[in-house]
Amino acid sequence: MFDLSLASFVTVAATLFVTELTDKDSILLIAVSTKVRARLVFSAGATAFIITTTLIVTLGTLLVSVVPVGWIRLAGGLVMIAYGAWQAKGLLGQGAVEAEESRIARAGSPWRVFVALVIALAALDLAGDATEVLTIVYVAQYGAPLFVFAGVCIGLLSATAVETTLGNRLGRLLTPKRLRIGSAAIFLALGVYIVLLASF
Repeated sequence: MFDLSLASFVTVAATLFVTELTDKDSILLIAVSTKVRARLVFSAGATAFIITTTLIVTLGTLLVSVVPVGWIRLAGGLVMIAYGAWQAKGLLGQGAVEAEESRIARAGSPWRVFVALVIALAALDLAGDATEVLTIVYVAQYGAPLFVFAGVCIGLLSATAVETTLGNRLGRLLTPKRLRIGSAAIFLALGVYIVLLASF
């Protein structure tokens, strides 16, 4: 029997919130929000994350139908550990984020900035993102795609609101190096926790 309690929902939303705050696309959101109106950046972030969450929850649902849940949890935990290790060494996405920030800054009109940012965020997420791995693990763990979709969206949109509203201040406090170190620690801890909970 799956635990679809309020506590489980809060766990999904809270872990996605924290993970997103330290993920590579947060650097892009923070950087762009120092140059573009926060409402526009938030709207683009929300649009991109709803699209990618829909795709990943659908993929997770398909995976659960053919792969045992224990294997999905184990694989997800190992991927999170690897992601944390790569992040600690600075091997994930910093160059891509800087290139996207530069391209978006030159986009021109608000509509072009919106479209460019949606595409950039969706591409960063779908090219290998810890929040996507965690989403698939939660789909496997709870067996309720809409439950997970709602929790993930609340977590991601809350993080996007923080990143865009406080972008200027966060940009000064959360340097890329600090984000990378915090991100690595969070992903390593989540990965170990998920692996330990994997049952066959």
